[in-house]
Amino acid sequence: MKTKVLIVDDSALIRSVMSEIVNSQPDMEVVATAPDPLVARELIKKHNPDVLTLDVEMPKMDGLDFLEKLMRLRPMPVLMVSSLTERGSEITMRALELGAVDFVTKPKLSIQTGMREYADMIADKIRGAARARIAPRKAQPAGASVPLSALRSPLISSEKLIIIGASTGGTEAIREFLMQMPSDCPGILIAQHMPEGFTSSFAKRLDSLCKISVVESQGNERVLPGHAYIAPGHSHLLLTRSGANYMTRIEQSPPVNRHRPSVDVLFRSAAQAAGKNAVGVILTGMGKDGAAGMLEMRQAGAYNVAQDEATCVVFGMPREAIAIGAAHEVGPLQALPRMVMEQLAAQGSRALRV
Repeated sequence: MKTKVLIVDDSALIRSVMSEIVNSQPDMEVVATAPDPLVARELIKKHNPDVLTLDVEMPKMDGLDFLEKLMRLRPMPVLMVSSLTERGSEITMRALELGAVDFVTKPKLSIQTGMREYADMIADKIRGAARARIAPRKAQPAGASVPLSALRSPLISSEKLIIIGASTGGTEAIREFLMQMPSDCPGILIAQHMPEGFTSSFAKRLDSLCKISVVESQGNERVLPGHAYIAPGHSHLLLTRSGANYMTRIEQSPPVNRHRPSVDVLFRSAAQAAGKNAVGVILTGMGKDGAAGMLEMRQAGAYNVAQDEATCVVFGMPREAIAIGAAHEVGPLQALPRMVMEQLAAQGSRALRV
């Protein structure tokens, strides 16, 4: 059975390009296209597609309004197609909050040389969306993201680090994780698969919601307690050490596992620079990026946790990490922050006894 795709975009040219890309894949087909959400609504009823691609800025009905109604009334995998602008990235972040599985940027039709890579990326994103676990949108329960209690040992906050990797579904998983972090938590480094131009909006959005400070890493920053550093969409993020201080480094070396930033690159640098002082966290995502790096972290003495299948949008990356024995514990997303902080507190207690 082929994955049935409905393409919604006000541009006839974009609809044509997207249709050509999808129909060239052996495992998917375009069942219909729509120029606006009102037409799309009827086509959804008629064709019952597996995946919907949706332009973020649409005529007649705003793409976000349509998405919000769709996820409430007929939840389904939605892949947003976003313009590479500041406004486009902000709308995309909001779309992910509303339940979109993932997003792609609009193709640069004037640049033919990159179309093969772009087509492969869209096909992969649609495959990931088709496998995604879509739950009806619910109101956030009261107290669901109340920050955890502060650590009692300042030494733990300055010596320890939390290293996070995620992909499909990760923007919301990271938000939920960070919103539970107390203001004095250890420094956090994050690699989330996301293209250039979107990580800045992602960091700003998280910074406005969390007790901790969240920034897009610029490189050469001292890693401080109560701060999170997100890999920029154009570069790998690495952890290094300078004397007694942990530092960030960004580099534009080739993609790893087809990704830059890559979770494996970040995890491997944490294994080398922090060893037993790191706690690794692998969240929802398609593929296996991060599994091998997390195993290296464990072998270097780090403590690692993985998100469970039931709460993942796509149980790919955590599954691979669990399968090779990289994770010490597996738990639901909502419990992971507490699991991490309790482990850090236990390590602090053992250190004080010694």
